[in-house]
Amino acid sequence: MPFAERDGVRLYYERRGDGPELVFVPGWCCDHTFYAPQFEHFAAAYTVTAIDPRGCGQSSAPEDGYDIATLTDDVAWFCEEVGIAQPVVVGHSLAGMIVIELAARHPRLPRAIVSDDPGAIHPTDEAARTYEAFAAAMAGPRGEDVRRDWVEVGVGPTASDELRRHIVDTMCSVPLPIARSMIRGVNTWNGAGALVLCEVPLLILNPSGKSNDPFRIRPLHPSMHIGATVGAGHFHQLETPDQVNAMIGRFLELI
Repeated sequence: MPFAERDGVRLYYERRGDGPELVFVPGWCCDHTFYAPQFEHFAAAYTVTAIDPRGCGQSSAPEDGYDIATLTDDVAWFCEEVGIAQPVVVGHSLAGMIVIELAARHPRLPRAIVSDDPGAIHPTDEAARTYEAFAAAMAGPRGEDVRRDWVEVGVGPTASDELRRHIVDTMCSVPLPIARSMIRGVNTWNGAGALVLCEVPLLILNPSGKSNDPFRIRPLHPSMHIGATVGAGHFHQLETPDQVNAMIGRFLELI
């Protein structure tokens, strides 16, 4: 099994194909399987790589390093270590924030980025309070139940029972202190500042009617592309992969 290692932290990854580079980064408490449909689809024409972030899947789970800056540096270091040059980097949920930070923090690395149903990039005060309350609740005596309830709601009503079980079981297998640290890292991230510094082509994908308000974030990156899926929830890359693949494919044609 392939791993890349730095300072005792091992990141698991899978890699296949031949062609321009595509890197898939799963979100909060998720592993590389959360991009399996895209990995399979794009391997026909691209070199595709999917990673398990630190703390998730088969990667190492150190006690610290779960702020967005460190998770972003993990991706940048990983690409250099494996020899991935000028990739299009696709990140879901928390990793939708990470790819924006990547473009701001390591501007020469990505050719373009796809921020796939990211958390709040330019959060309102209410959104920030929600994240903080969630992190605090996970630190309480019902932390595991709170986390599971949050994940269940996040899956949404359109997922099949089998897919729901896979998502919930995978995400709830991550140690709770790590899950909590990641959420606290979200709340300290300056997403608006990162988006302003992002100069590469950007596609934001959202399930229809959810997540970031385009009227709030578009002035920060006026040339961004925005796409919406129909008939799926937050994990639309697994529920409606044909829609997500088509929009990523079209974006790749345009850049």
